[in-house]
Amino acid sequence: MKIGFIVNDVMTELAGYTTIRLAMSAVNRGHETWIMGVGDLAFDTDEKIKALARSVTGKKYKLTETFLKEVQGKKARRERVIIDDLDVLMLRNDPSTDIVTRPWAQSAGFIFGRIAMRHGVIVLNHPNSLANSLNKMYFQLFPEEVRPTTIITMDKSEIRRFAREMGGNIVLKPLQGSGGQNVFLVRKDDLSNLNQIVEAVSRDGYVIAQEYLKQAEHGDTRLFLMNGQPLKHNGKYAAFRRIRQGDDLRSNVHAGGRIAPANITDTHLRIAEIVRPKIVQDGMFLVGLDIVGDKLMEINVFSPGGLGSAQKLEKVNFSQAVIEALERKVDYMKYYRKNFDNIEMNTL
Repeated sequence: MKIGFIVNDVMTELAGYTTIRLAMSAVNRGHETWIMGVGDLAFDTDEKIKALARSVTGKKYKLTETFLKEVQGKKARRERVIIDDLDVLMLRNDPSTDIVTRPWAQSAGFIFGRIAMRHGVIVLNHPNSLANSLNKMYFQLFPEEVRPTTIITMDKSEIRRFAREMGGNIVLKPLQGSGGQNVFLVRKDDLSNLNQIVEAVSRDGYVIAQEYLKQAEHGDTRLFLMNGQPLKHNGKYAAFRRIRQGDDLRSNVHAGGRIAPANITDTHLRIAEIVRPKIVQDGMFLVGLDIVGDKLMEINVFSPGGLGSAQKLEKVNFSQAVIEALERKVDYMKYYRKNFDNIEMNTL
């Protein structure tokens, strides 16, 4: 199998990133594996997509630190590869990190991914659906039963009215963004400062005002779905809890939270089942669900991370399970002579 991973920038990848774990697993299973940044892509005169990509020279790696050091170092294989000749292309760049400094890079992955599909390259998650989910409005398309009560606006008076309806406690965050940036918990006693908070959040555009879930004080659960189903390998779910520290609203690990084992309950599985039809319909191969209580806080479709955390806690190599799933997809395409639509192949 020939597989490529598109990231924001190869040189800013870290050893703990899920993409690096997936790439290392692919190499360890004997696959030709390439990693490239969105700025490395090009549409050439022969109407083929090419990329200045990086790979490694070894066949087996135990540590992601060793693997990434070679990818980013002088020993790396650097070649101009033809994307159209790949079997699989994984779009693993996070558009939200490029909003300010490289706005052109936000859409580059799925723009080039669309073209790669022409020749039967399996591109996942499905580029057209990723384009439609570029901001958190995509989340509002899932059933109301699993979402917190929410409004999206730039009108301060509407947000103030919403806060009163919710009893004074609400969460404010930008429509586009990730990693817990500009996320605020507004309590009843903070309403006098609401205008200033809204102004801070709305610098990046529309504001999401969401009911505050009391259970969030205990953190949230990240549960991975693969092919529309909870990812389970060797009897263990790819999941973990993120517990907030102190008074910080955010439970993101890089925002100060810590991880703990997750106890996947019928409630978690019910939420996964409710969102499954749309995940499958949209061709979302690998996603991360962030669950608080009986509500879904967020659906991560761009470069969902944390497989390493799940692996550490459950002692299961979930990255290997993902690569095995891709191997089956490549076999399907060979058996049926590439006679499947990309959006169908994403979740088969």
